[in-house]
Amino acid sequence: MIIAGFDWDNGNWPKCAIHGLSQAEIEQVLLGNPAVMPDPFPTEPRMRAIGKTLAGRHVFLVFMLREIEGETRARPISARYMHQKEIEHYERQT
Repeated sequence: MIIAGFDWDNGNWPKCAIHGLSQAEIEQVLLGNPAVMPDPFPTEPRMRAIGKTLAGRHVFLVFMLREIEGETRARPISARYMHQKEIEHYERQT
């Protein structure tokens, strides 16, 4: 999948920023090589991603893909740094 850009606005950015991540860190995870899986949210086709920032911080995020002006854009819904147990589990899987 090719992500042409990101869909940020006042609806999703404050919720993502609440845990101290920057937009750049969230974008780094999605543009890198994250583990992506479906999110079991009942009303929207959301995805979960687990990956690392360029600084090596582990991040868990929920996002959806949107078609905007003929391009696929990632719309982050929420993001947070992973807890140590999650990091250990992630590292065993990779």
